[in-house]
Amino acid sequence: MTMQRHIRTALFALAALAAWQGASAQHTLGFTVGYGMGNGRFQPQQEMRAIWGLYSGGLSWRYYGKQRFVGGFGIDLEFQQQGFSFATNASQVEEKKDYLYYTRHVNSVVLPIVWQPHFYMLRNHVRIYLEAAATFSYNISSTYENEQARANGSAGWKGDYPFKLARDNRWGYGLAGGGGIAFLIRRFELNFRVRYSFGYSDIVRNRNKYYDNNSDGAENPFWATPLRSPLDNLMISVGLNYRFNKQGFEAWKPRSKKEKNREVFKFGL
Repeated sequence: MTMQRHIRTALFALAALAAWQGASAQHTLGFTVGYGMGNGRFQPQQEMRAIWGLYSGGLSWRYYGKQRFVGGFGIDLEFQQQGFSFATNASQVEEKKDYLYYTRHVNSVVLPIVWQPHFYMLRNHVRIYLEAAATFSYNISSTYENEQARANGSAGWKGDYPFKLARDNRWGYGLAGGGGIAFLIRRFELNFRVRYSFGYSDIVRNRNKYYDNNSDGAENPFWATPLRSPLDNLMISVGLNYRFNKQGFEAWKPRSKKEKNREVFKFGL
């Protein structure tokens, strides 16, 4: 009988926990738009500059509860611009004002898988969160500008960048981190977020895989393809999400002192 009583108690506790989680859990779906910059981390090192004016936009889904710091998880599906720019004549001139840059803009579809620890303020009307994400991307298209080729009078100094299987990587992966603040307005959530993405894949393949660029034109000014060429990205975003679980809002309302004082502990089952 004692064992049966313990089993019934455990089942009751699990059922109560599941019911509490179901009432408190939140599903949100919305969209985000962002503005930011891109940069590259090439090896051997190059004279790089950051590119501002990049943009992003897409869908965002989150699932989380009220628990502090535990937060929740989610998935984003975004169109995102990435890019890099480096001085091709850095070893030939002494002043930065004389640098001639090669610049690439890369249009990508990015899939971040996000963990979002958080805590609430102002009676659950403000949510402050951090983010950690693994990102996976596919490069759809790209453009280039080669200032040195323009200075040399080349007609093909800019245009659409032709992807080559032996030279270019279309698939990418990396990690991302950031944080933000969300304002809960009825069943909507207005988000302001900053996210920095660290690329770990290369935009151009290792020189051991692509060692001959004699047939390349102004679209590829490397004397040899780099050993490493990951891209980083910083995005400042704003988003609007719709919260599906209305019951969760009711469950989170603070109880009155009178209601708390009426509570008594029941010793029996």
